[in-house]
Formats: sequence, C-alpha cells, structure tokens
Amino acid sequence: MNAFTEFLNEAAQRGEAVNTLFEERLFDLVGVLSLIADALASEGIPYEVIGGLAVLIHVEEVSPEHSSLTRDVDVMVRRSDLDHIKEIAAKSSFRFRPAAGVDMLVYEGAESAKSAVHLVFSEEKVRPGYLSPTPAISPQTMRIHRREVMVIPVSGLLQMKLTSFRLKDQVHIKSLDAAGVITPDVESTLSAELRARLAQVRVTE
Repeated sequence: MNAFTEFLNEAAQRGEAVNTLFEERLFDLVGVLSLIADALASEGIPYEVIGGLAVLIHVEEVSPEHSSLTRDVDVMVRRSDLDHIKEIAAKSSFRFRPAAGVDMLVYEGAESAKSAVHLVFSEEKVRPGYLSPTPAISPQTMRIHRREVMVIPVSGLLQMKLTSFRLKDQVHIKSLDAAGVITPDVESTLSAELRARLAQVRVTE
C-alpha cells in the first residue's frame, strides 16, 4: 500500500467517524425534541421548532450537503401557555429551570443543559435591544428522522436569525441561502433594516 492510498484510507475513516458522531448527536436531539413535541401536541399547545435545528430541518429537505449540526433544541411557545407547559412537561420527565435569563426544560437524569429544550416566547423581544419581536406562531409540518414536528417557516426563521445576528446566526443564514430557501417572497417579508443585514451576510459568502 503506497502513501497516497494510506492517506485516502485514513481520510475515509475520519469522515466515517465524523458522520457517525453527527448521526448520534442528531439522534439525541431528535429524541429530546420528540418527547417534548409529543407532550405539547397531546395537549393541543402550539409550538414551533426554531433556531439551529429548524435551519437543519429546512436545509436537509432541499439541500442536505449544506446542512450542519446544532447543539440545542429551541422551541417557541406562547407565554400564556407556560404554566400549562410546565405541568405537562413534568409528566414527560422534564423539569423547568430558568437559568441566566433563559427558560429551559431539562430532561431528568441529564448531566448538563445539553439535553435541555430552550424556550423562546412568540411575539416578544428576546432581548430589549433587538430590532423586532419574534413572529407569531404559524408552524408548518416537516419531518426529521422520520418524525413529524412543527417547524417555524423560513420567513420567520430568517427574521429571527437576522434580528439576533450573532456569528452563528450569520452562519445559519448562509446555510439557508446556499440551500436556496431564501426566496424573493421570503425577502419581501423583511424590514429594510433586516434586508440590509441580509445583504451584509451575502457580501461575505
């Protein structure tokens, strides 16, 4: 076996290891999401998957090569449903835990917040200085790992990413754009300030 063949074999093994880790982590995320999604759906409580996991779901549907793994499960709900959510989440082995300004549902037995569901509230500003509040809940049904979940539409997701505009949000915006899901119709829903931010991201693509 020559050196080049050895290099290819090693590269393939590294790729297989990365893919395995990706699938294992995604499986964990979907498992946590399924538990809370089933609990909310059983009580008729509206919710939307948001954040990096929503980006992954939208991108995977049309252009899997542009998808990337996220660390968190983020779900948007209505604040008026919070007390009810706490009750039904407890029945599914989650406990409510506010921490550093973030409301979380932490799965019992978890060693860290890695297995937490982060809650964001619809039609509120996540931070006082943000340009706009989060959208109203109007989810679409999508699939991830053969599970149907309620996911924020691209227009609302893009609005939230452009409003937050951290480095990871800009990376997510680039993934959405590369996948071709930021259509002219989606762009038309943005305010002038958010369109300017989108243009700024595209300059660096």
